[in-house]
Amino acid sequence: MADDMRGVVGYALLPKKQQSFIQDSLLSLCKSRGIDLVRIDQDRRLIDQGPFDCVLHKMYGDDWRKQLEEFQIQNPNSTIIDSPVSIQRLHNRISMLQAVSELKIESGADTFGIPKQIVIYDKETLFDRQSWEFLKYPVIAKPLIADGSAKSHKMALVFNHEGLNKLKPPIVLQEFVNHGGVIFKVYVVGEFVKCVKRKSLPDVSEEKLKSLEGSLSFSQISNLTSDERNDDKYYKLMDLEETELPPQSFITDIARGLRRGLKLNLFNFDVIRDARIGNRYLVIDINYFPGYAKMPGYETVLTDFFCDVVGKKSLGEEKEKGGDEKLQVVRNCDVDLTKIASKTCCSDGEEKEKSPVLQV
Repeated sequence: MADDMRGVVGYALLPKKQQSFIQDSLLSLCKSRGIDLVRIDQDRRLIDQGPFDCVLHKMYGDDWRKQLEEFQIQNPNSTIIDSPVSIQRLHNRISMLQAVSELKIESGADTFGIPKQIVIYDKETLFDRQSWEFLKYPVIAKPLIADGSAKSHKMALVFNHEGLNKLKPPIVLQEFVNHGGVIFKVYVVGEFVKCVKRKSLPDVSEEKLKSLEGSLSFSQISNLTSDERNDDKYYKLMDLEETELPPQSFITDIARGLRRGLKLNLFNFDVIRDARIGNRYLVIDINYFPGYAKMPGYETVLTDFFCDVVGKKSLGEEKEKGGDEKLQVVRNCDVDLTKIASKTCCSDGEEKEKSPVLQV
């Protein structure tokens, strides 16, 4: 463990992630609260560095996994954020969303779920329409693997049978659900939950679908509405100010349920509101350690989280007893995250941030 007077969080991030996340404002606030953020030298063995109260990382590969295992054995009181085994689940678009289906939440009037989807492993199944007849066009085609690589971001909106020709299995075919052109991004940092609105893919009407052929990559989606740019109705649909956020308690329950189920502290998930049923919400994607710098006030949220993890008082904890109670809750939730299991297999090379393909 590091010096009791200050908490030390070692971070191992690829250059692009480090540049976006480790900003001066975050470093300064952490320092003022007794937390030092220290870059882990990836040219040296992790076990030869430190001491660290916490290791924060977004690195993959067998070698890194073994280094974390070795470090955890030698430093049992240090916390790993997060376990490679838990992160691995989000690298598969099927296992990723199964976590949503496993949730048991009393949701009242509001309901949630995932879109209809199927994984296609070969061309034969892809062109056998009976194999996935429960899906109607348009469908979204996504690579099965979601490992942060450029290939994993190549998604397309498919309008008819002709559009299948450009697809390369293994892929996931997911129903496209009209959602008013708005997506809700829910950021999770430990117990903290923040929901924000972003522009998304425009709706596709039955009438419009008849005139569309083939497929469009997400980077081409803007072409879909090129003839409608002067339509007041289009702009009204895309007006985020008029879009109501999902109920906060409802989203928080889902977020905390996913945190427990996934055994992760740092992630976000994308939610859409089904235009056919106003109180029906669908989780369509989950990402590990997203671009938190885009979240308002991220410095305070992350500093608070680091304080909880290493045992420092959080903002607003004026009474020592209150602080101890909050810390105990966090550690109880995180206990499994400090154990690194022996099986994981992912090596995606250089990390690539997800481009905002859903924002048109």
